[in-house]
Amino acid sequence: MAPGLIDVHAHFVTDSYVRQARAAGHELPDGVPAWPTWSARTHLELMDRAGIETAILSVSSPGVYFGDADAARALAREVNEDGARIVAEHPGRFGLFASLPVPDVEGALAEIAYAFDVLGADGVVLETNTHGVYLGDPRLEPVFAELDRRAAVVFLHPTSPVCWERSALGRPRPMVEFVFDTARTVTDLLFAGTLNRCPDLKVIVPHCGGALPVLADRINGFMRLFMPGDQEAPDAVAQLRRLHYDLAGPAFPRQVPALLRLAAPERLLYGSDYCWTPAPAAEAHAASFDTRPSPVDGTTWRSLTTANAHALLPRLAR
Repeated sequence: MAPGLIDVHAHFVTDSYVRQARAAGHELPDGVPAWPTWSARTHLELMDRAGIETAILSVSSPGVYFGDADAARALAREVNEDGARIVAEHPGRFGLFASLPVPDVEGALAEIAYAFDVLGADGVVLETNTHGVYLGDPRLEPVFAELDRRAAVVFLHPTSPVCWERSALGRPRPMVEFVFDTARTVTDLLFAGTLNRCPDLKVIVPHCGGALPVLADRINGFMRLFMPGDQEAPDAVAQLRRLHYDLAGPAFPRQVPALLRLAAPERLLYGSDYCWTPAPAAEAHAASFDTRPSPVDGTTWRSLTTANAHALLPRLAR
């Protein structure tokens, strides 16, 4: 029997979260026509149809920080407790990547401790930027140091850049802006040296790496040219090879071959992007994993990505 997929890129929303996001101005989140609805029942039905054993839940864009640190702390705690309750109610079917109220560093450190030590989260989710604060920002160094100390899984999720009013050209930002904001924040982490200073971080880059597979050599060349002072430039491509990549979105026929020129097969993970991706599209995406040849002899895409997820998230293998 084929192994059930492990979905590392799966989302949930609650009525309370949507209400608070709308109140903060996110009526049409990232320019998409409407907020999705979500329930554990409908998600499990989709998982059963698509052959997904476990989905690691996270809050998608726009995250939990809407400009007020206290409100962000409260909302992060609320959605993390909601997520942990869903995990507890459905053993083995769901996991949780906890939200953090960055760029509020003190609040983020407190929520890291609560998420891991009390709620038993599988990792954390970080948006690619929060109100223009990208992940290489020196203010976030204590957050990454603590996540590195815990050897934590850090799932990156794209959001709209601050310049979206002009750059998106009136189109939904997930189409193009998300792809480039992923590359932008990972590049920021490279130039800031965060990935070198935090070697025990287990970073998941979404959507087949966004634009990174085709930009990796260009980024590497610019790092060598423009590192400050007399610092020797680290190998950006080598650092990118250490990261993990989910295959959410239109992975085949073009993005996966490009990604495999950058990342080894053991770094690839399955992702559905449900509930922001509608159920029929999520089912078709999962089915595509059964019709494409695996890059590793003797495996299927299901067995390969599931084994990779178990290695990254050993709790799921128990």
